[in-house]
Amino acid sequence: MTNPSFFDRLNNWARNSVTLKLLTVGLLVLILLIPASMVNSLIMERESIRDNAVEEVSAKWGGPQTVAGPVLSVPYERVLTNSEGKPVTERGYAHFLPDTLAVEGELLPQKRYRGIYVVVLYNAQLAVRGHFSGLRADALSVPEESLQWEEAIFTIGISDMKGVEAAIAVQFNDTTLQLGPGTVTNNIYSSGASVPFPLPRGADSNISFAYDLNLNGSTDLHFTPFGKTTTVQLSSTWTAPSFEGAFLPDERVVSDSGFTADWQVLQLNRNYPQQGVGRFVQSNDQDPTYYGTDPVRRMASTFGLKLLLPIDEYQKTMRSAKYAIYFILLTFLTFFFIEILNRKRLHPIQYLLVGAGIVLFYILLLSFSEHLSFDTAYWIACTAILLLITVYSYFMLRNRKLTVMVFGILAILYGFFYSILQLQDYALLMGSLGLLLILAVIMYLTRNVDWYGLKREE
Repeated sequence: MTNPSFFDRLNNWARNSVTLKLLTVGLLVLILLIPASMVNSLIMERESIRDNAVEEVSAKWGGPQTVAGPVLSVPYERVLTNSEGKPVTERGYAHFLPDTLAVEGELLPQKRYRGIYVVVLYNAQLAVRGHFSGLRADALSVPEESLQWEEAIFTIGISDMKGVEAAIAVQFNDTTLQLGPGTVTNNIYSSGASVPFPLPRGADSNISFAYDLNLNGSTDLHFTPFGKTTTVQLSSTWTAPSFEGAFLPDERVVSDSGFTADWQVLQLNRNYPQQGVGRFVQSNDQDPTYYGTDPVRRMASTFGLKLLLPIDEYQKTMRSAKYAIYFILLTFLTFFFIEILNRKRLHPIQYLLVGAGIVLFYILLLSFSEHLSFDTAYWIACTAILLLITVYSYFMLRNRKLTVMVFGILAILYGFFYSILQLQDYALLMGSLGLLLILAVIMYLTRNVDWYGLKREE
């Protein structure tokens, strides 16, 4: 009987080496991370397309809105001496914020569709009330005689004027004035409406104001606390609000029929005074150029809410795709231990095909979730991949018992990870305990494995 050649011995070692098989499985897992990362890119691409559709619809209806003000702005002019001793004329605006500012409103939400994508829009019916009192010029850095009270301007801030649905009439004490488009100065905000409002020199009387806003917007609505005391009361039939910004509501009720929310903000809660010169209201990032872009939405004290869709299929699909490495690894370990414990031989190509099926699950989940609910999409994709891998496993293993075991393990994994997706506060805890249990099972099944060389049948 001739001795086996070197190549025969090498081939026999390659077929029976547990270490080589384990290294091969690890390499295959790394290879499959490439298509798994491509799935993440696909999810982000589809989400970007959705966001573009939302922006396109919002651009025609009205974008995210921030309502600010009102502000009384008084121009001033004074003569200063520069470093060379020459007179220089300085011109600017002194601004006065209201003593009280109260907003009551109702948000009427609606859904619009751009292809398969849902866009959340709203119409806000807002009633704004308040008053100015004691316009203290002595608190300014500008002498009172430099103030041109007769050229004062009343201004409100609206971040997207495209959403204004009706003329804005302001009731001042016993006078009614119509606001015109635009702001004369962009010291406080660059988008809004204004009207000349001459004041008597040395103005110190009480000035009440009241106006209604019929405003279209999309996704979110914010306010700025310009009053010494600012109160906002909102209600809506939308059932999934997200309260955000510098201040949360003092009281809120969210139910299946909608929500109500009440805010009260004091001047002490913000970082700017009731009157000032120039750009005295600071932005969130202290960017001195922000006033010419979108100052209203970037003020540090802005608060409000966002109208969320009850289910964001892209966020949930992305969360699912983050577990792809665990699915691939655990599935490969299942087939690896079938090889080790049941003397089966599987080719690396067979591992790759099974891994491709696991990656395909996330593509199916993404495509179905764009048309169906996420839960329905998950179970459709899960059923399709389970059937695919189970049938393929039967032809690989030629053993009904092992095939049923593969099906059971995959079904448990998909069910377990689905339950994790439904959790928020306990997702990490349940995931950690699940991985601990899986590791314990693997250690138990391999407790008697001879990793240095399995006994071969003579």
